[in-house]
Amino acid sequence: MTDDNLTREERTVVDKVEDSDVDFLRLQFTDILGTVKNVSIPASQIEKAFTEGIYFDGSSIEGFVRIQESDMRLDPDPSTFAVLPWQTKGDRKSARLICDVVDTASGGPFEGDPRRVLERALARADDMGYTLNAGPEPEFFVFEKDENGRATTRTHDAGGYFDLAPKDLASDLRADIIHTLEEMGFEVEASHHEVAEGQHEIDFKYADGLTTADNIATFRSVVRATAELHDVHATFMPKPIAGINGSGMHTHLSLFESGENAFHDGSDEFDLSDTAKSFLAGVLEHAPAITAVCNPTVNSYKRLVPGYEAPVYVAWSDVNRSALIRKPAARNPAASRIELRSPDPSCNPYLALAVMLQAGLDGIERDLEAPDPVRENIYEFDEAMRDEYGIDTLPGNLEEAVDALEADEVVMDALGEHVAEKFVEAKRAEFNEYKSYVSEWEIDRYLEAF
Repeated sequence: MTDDNLTREERTVVDKVEDSDVDFLRLQFTDILGTVKNVSIPASQIEKAFTEGIYFDGSSIEGFVRIQESDMRLDPDPSTFAVLPWQTKGDRKSARLICDVVDTASGGPFEGDPRRVLERALARADDMGYTLNAGPEPEFFVFEKDENGRATTRTHDAGGYFDLAPKDLASDLRADIIHTLEEMGFEVEASHHEVAEGQHEIDFKYADGLTTADNIATFRSVVRATAELHDVHATFMPKPIAGINGSGMHTHLSLFESGENAFHDGSDEFDLSDTAKSFLAGVLEHAPAITAVCNPTVNSYKRLVPGYEAPVYVAWSDVNRSALIRKPAARNPAASRIELRSPDPSCNPYLALAVMLQAGLDGIERDLEAPDPVRENIYEFDEAMRDEYGIDTLPGNLEEAVDALEADEVVMDALGEHVAEKFVEAKRAEFNEYKSYVSEWEIDRYLEAF
């Protein structure tokens, strides 16, 4: 029996579920910290999921609601349907749908849903006549496991940047990841070994903002699940090993207006329009607060130090990678964009894209002027030279970043009252716990010295 209340897109998904012999559906969403959560339902419940939603206890999810207001509902987004290739076992097959979270008390979108935060930012852009395109470059490490199956920090290979097998022992793993991504509808553009041993990057095609955030969440799940099938551990931890490069997630951003790239101006020296420069200026102005969201862990700030290709200086450039924002070369007007190089892959992709976008839109609304680009290697500047150029530094740790976030009304508003409050609360607790922890470095340094 079919439900006449289904939309055409929902009906198409129901047909796909039947045609693909899917047995179970995983209804996915993310908590405020970016961890993917899911509830599994039999495929026979697909129509009910679309028409009535699936209820769950929101008080058990990080940063959602208090126990006395716990009932929440998942509304699946039919555009996100995909079969999960690694969860096909024998005759049982699973698929996923990414969901929006609904506040059952009001019947409207739950303002604590990270996907809702991004949707709100995208709606603001739409009101201004813009759509956001974003292209991430997430990096990750692959480590061996010990005899008990636990992750170690022994890298899976000894390869370096763009190396080939036999040094790059993970080429088969990357191939399997790419194959899985393509089965799920991704258009993978490139993959390669990164600079550090055991470090890799797989780039997939840019998309609109919401699709990109969904893709990042899916990408992380695919990478980790595929690594497990190879009996190794993949991690998006920003800096798992001291003394070598950490993992970033450089993010390319552009706005389109009436189907044309609003960031392109062929008469400009840098092929950037005034709109692009104001957007860029907005991101630079709000960079300290953005850092709390795009670099959300204590470990993130072990990556954001000079000397390991990670940007720490608030500036932009068209020719070097020591600046926070880079203007990549583009062969055609549609490809004009800016690249924010500070985010790392531990961030919540919905919140990260939301604050990047809202910061840039603030720059456009206020008609901010971008500073001159810095073409020298900023890593070689001393403090006096940086002062001369007016170059600030990103927060040095999570506490400083959260302080900057709380002081920035634009970025706090981008998160919304609920998410901002819960995010700050969680991150301050994390940093306070970190401050009280005694590390092995301290034991080695001080135990016998004093």
